[in-house]
Amino acid sequence: MAEIRAEDQSFMRRALALAARAEREGEVPVGAVITRQERVLGEGWNQTIARHDASAHAEIMALRAAGEAGGNYRLPGATLYVTLEPCVMCAGAMIHARIERVVFGAFDPKTGAAGSVFDLLQHPEHNHRPQVTGGCLEDECAAVLRAFFRARR
Repeated sequence: MAEIRAEDQSFMRRALALAARAEREGEVPVGAVITRQERVLGEGWNQTIARHDASAHAEIMALRAAGEAGGNYRLPGATLYVTLEPCVMCAGAMIHARIERVVFGAFDPKTGAAGSVFDLLQHPEHNHRPQVTGGCLEDECAAVLRAFFRARR
């Protein structure tokens, strides 16, 4: 995995604010931000419950917003920040969108697809492999999720 860059923490904090929005709306608190040249292209937060849509993960919502803003589903040169390691579905979408970098906060030991359980983003059979950086503000991102699930039990 690649190292955390200076700007990564700032954008991850923005993703954490979006995760808080998801939690206020009764969703699992995950937020995502897509940037290119340090400018925000799209944002998203989990909306699966509100939208009755299993694909409405934070990353997918951010990809949709960035694609609309840029007029193209391909996002070369873009970085996607997300508070939780992407799942298989989201990792596949990132590959198709040609995301250059993926930066995530908390590792997901149950369904993570960026190295924890699966390593789809770096699989050698793919024609595009984003650079991956995990653990950006890891403690803060993990604490948000732990608190959410603890309150649900």
